[in-house]
Amino acid sequence: MTQRVLVTGGSGFVGANCVLQALQAGYEVRTTIRTPARAADVRSQLVSGGLEDAGGDRLTFAVTDLTSDDGWAEAAAGCAFVLHVASPFPATQPKDENDLIVPARDGALRVLRAARDAGVQRVVLTSSFAAIGYGHPPTDRPFTEDDWTDLDSGVPVSAYAKSKTLAERAAWAFIQEEQGGGLELATVNPVGILGPVLGHDYSSSVQLIKAVRDARLPRLPNVSFGIVDVRDVAALHLLAMTRPEAAGQRFLAIAGDVMSAQEVALLIRGHLGEAGARITTKTMPDGVLKALAPFSRAVRGSLPDLGAVRRASAAKAERLLGWSPRSREEAILATVDSLPTG
Repeated sequence: MTQRVLVTGGSGFVGANCVLQALQAGYEVRTTIRTPARAADVRSQLVSGGLEDAGGDRLTFAVTDLTSDDGWAEAAAGCAFVLHVASPFPATQPKDENDLIVPARDGALRVLRAARDAGVQRVVLTSSFAAIGYGHPPTDRPFTEDDWTDLDSGVPVSAYAKSKTLAERAAWAFIQEEQGGGLELATVNPVGILGPVLGHDYSSSVQLIKAVRDARLPRLPNVSFGIVDVRDVAALHLLAMTRPEAAGQRFLAIAGDVMSAQEVALLIRGHLGEAGARITTKTMPDGVLKALAPFSRAVRGSLPDLGAVRRASAAKAERLLGWSPRSREEAILATVDSLPTG
């Protein structure tokens, strides 16, 4: 009998890739969407990803929202596994941080309760490096899964990082306090996710790459970040879902070391040749912020991290699960090549 996987947020960048790979692996998939109109968008992305039948009758939809209990029991019914990918990820900081924190934390708990009640075997929660590497003093040591973002250190932490940290901590507490019954949990904690886009709803990371490619930045912000390909993030979700040794574990997802915005721009300019001649590789002094105002919201959102370098290690996923990601360069160039021109 074919097992069914529930993927929350199937219209998103990571969610669509998880749906795609689960279908390619032979599973039936049910995915949650916020409105019925998003079903056509999910199927369109699957076709873009190479699935000619767009999932056919092996793909079904459930209309749910992280802010409401409605529909979650029906969504989880009959599923062996849940990939809880859906979580708010804005391009700019919200006026009220609870606009992010509450749906992320309470939504994770709604999914876990529904999975427990439906007899699901394991939930894989899409967390983030944001739940690991923030709120700490500067360090050259790579962060690992043993680290947690410190919300009490006095070091400023963004609303997004708070939301991912509190949501993941709440999920682990749910399991450890035996509210989950026999439910298993694993988390995947990616850094900045790039790779081929399947639709037009770009993530903040992809928006930054597009801004660089389109030469919309007169200077580059002095930022460095980790990179991982969305296809490898989805593959890690499936490994964490199926491998026995993944139960109860966190897995960082990063390809190699961090890259600076300047290194990214140089790579893209070299890849595009004459077409990339307008791309700047000059870095902006940290004190000059006004010049960013007319440009990408994704770039403006990176301002709190000016000058910071946070390294991370994916050694655990590679060792325990045999995960082998594409290079960061391949992830960047796959993003560039998949973006429409104009």
